[in-house]
Amino acid sequence: MKYSGRAARMERHHKRHKRSGALNLVSLMDIFTILVFFLLVNSSEVQTLPNAKDLVLPESIAEQRAHETVVIMVTDTDLLVQGRVVASVSEVMAGDELVIPELKAALLNQSERALRQLSEEEAAQREVTIMGDKEIPYSLLKRVMATCTDADYGHLSLAVLQKSSELQLTAMSAGS
Repeated sequence: MKYSGRAARMERHHKRHKRSGALNLVSLMDIFTILVFFLLVNSSEVQTLPNAKDLVLPESIAEQRAHETVVIMVTDTDLLVQGRVVASVSEVMAGDELVIPELKAALLNQSERALRQLSEEEAAQREVTIMGDKEIPYSLLKRVMATCTDADYGHLSLAVLQKSSELQLTAMSAGS
C-alpha cells in the first residue's frame, strides 16, 4: 500500500514522538536537595524528652531548651527512670526517709552505664531532668530532688511547657 506524502510524513512524525517520556532528573534532584536542607535545618528542634500522655507539665517562660540527660518521670502512680518503673508513688509517699533507695539505685546504675569514667569534677556536672505532673505534691518532688543530689547528680532540671503561641518542651535549670 502506497501512502501519500502527507500520510507518510505523519506516520514518521508519530513514530518519532511515540517514545515513552523520560524523567527530568535535574528537577528531581532539586526537590530532594531542598528536602534534605529542610530536614537538616529543622532537626535541631527535635524534642529530647519522652512524651508521656498521662503527664501534664507545668508551664514556664524559661528560654533554655532541654538536652539529652537521664530522665526521671513522676506520674500519678509510678516513678520511672529512663522509661523503666523504679517505684510506686504510694510506696514512696508512705516512707519517711528523704532519699528514695530504689530511685538512688537506678540513678547509680545509670551513672555506671557511662562509657567513660568521670573524674570528681565531671561527676558533679552530671545532669538529670525531672518530668513531673504539675499536680504532684511538693514533698514528693523534694524527695526526688534530694535523691538525685545524693546520687551525685549535680545539675537538676525540671521539664516544663514553654508559654508561647506554640508550646514547646524546655528545661528550667535548677543546678545545685
